[in-house]
Amino acid sequence: MKLWDNKNSTNQKIIEFTVGNDRSYDLHLIKYDIKASISHAKMLYKSNLLTEIECNKILDILKKMLDEANAGKLKIENEFEDMHSKIEYLLIKKLGDTGKKIHTARSRNDQVLVSIQLYLINELTQIKKEVKSLFDLLIILAKKNKDAIMPGYTHMKAAMPSSFGLWFSAFAEILIDDIISLNSTIKIVNQNTLGSAAGYGTSFNIDRNFTTKDLNFLTLKYNSLACQISRNKIEKNTFDTLGNIAFTLSKISMDICLYSGDEFQFISFPDDITTGSSIMPHKKNPDVFEIIRGKCNNIQNLSNSISLSSTNLPSGYHRDFQLNKGKIIDAVIEIKECIKILSYCLSKTKVNKKILEKSNYENIFSVELINEMVMQGIPFRDAYLKLKNKLSEEKIKVSKKVNYSHIGSIGNLALDKIKLKMKENY
Repeated sequence: MKLWDNKNSTNQKIIEFTVGNDRSYDLHLIKYDIKASISHAKMLYKSNLLTEIECNKILDILKKMLDEANAGKLKIENEFEDMHSKIEYLLIKKLGDTGKKIHTARSRNDQVLVSIQLYLINELTQIKKEVKSLFDLLIILAKKNKDAIMPGYTHMKAAMPSSFGLWFSAFAEILIDDIISLNSTIKIVNQNTLGSAAGYGTSFNIDRNFTTKDLNFLTLKYNSLACQISRNKIEKNTFDTLGNIAFTLSKISMDICLYSGDEFQFISFPDDITTGSSIMPHKKNPDVFEIIRGKCNNIQNLSNSISLSSTNLPSGYHRDFQLNKGKIIDAVIEIKECIKILSYCLSKTKVNKKILEKSNYENIFSVELINEMVMQGIPFRDAYLKLKNKLSEEKIKVSKKVNYSHIGSIGNLALDKIKLKMKENY
């Protein structure tokens, strides 16, 4: 069944090509399309375009469909082009002419747009909760290891003292930026586009303010053409936000791959988190973190992908937009899985507190030794050159000359400030 044709005039090859994987992706959206249809039916009754009896009959069928969709039992068979045609078919099958009235004053364009919006509002809100959970875990790990010294690196060379507390809480604070980005995207998505039809409104006297309140949208997108122009812009903002989160997850995963390596041995994980080699029995590979890194790098590329697919398209709807539906759903699923599995693995982290016993970290406290000389009245540049010459000529071991108990750590006050910042933005 196709909403736009009842004569099967289009070649079946063309139909299958244009439909693509829409049916499978629509299963993620169908409950939101039903919710929007419920609200639309109530609005049609309020606008005297449906009788009370007609509205109640339609609502009864739609609510039963919603129960099926929530239970994962509502299917979209191959004879249907998409979720919209399946929903309308069931209404017409059960209600006859009354079911045919559901499409009054709307188009598939605003149907799919509002379904994507409702989907994203729900999913981005869930992702926000997952990010907050990861943040909480990182703060716990930071407090637990706030004084455990680890070398900080620049240019892939041992540079200055750091701590596991500083490392864990650094990613925690970066996640606050990701929360801010999520909030911004949710606000952009949370504007009702239902009733904009194909982008040029309708001559029916409908009440879009009603559906805005009924669907719990933050506000109404007033201009009907702006609604259609926002298609792909909504997706791009979402990709940008998911890309920000992916950047954070990818960075910490890369650090873990590096720091758990034989050359570093800063951290380790239980055997059941690592994988093995088919040929080398001693290997314990960080595959899970490499997969997170790879998936997140792919997610970061999606913003560029959608820019290329929508650049220079004129106003109004274009079928090109359909190609991004699957990408947005896949990206949402991927980022949620990555956050959850990373959180699980991080909770199993074992910190090595004997790193500084390695001889290659003897000089990471050189800056502190310079600072002590400055406090004794020696100009910084003179102190720097003096120590540089000693390091070069005498191979002194700085680590044995500096009291480093406080260096590179992060205090409880700073951690509390980070937690407060999250509370203010969450």
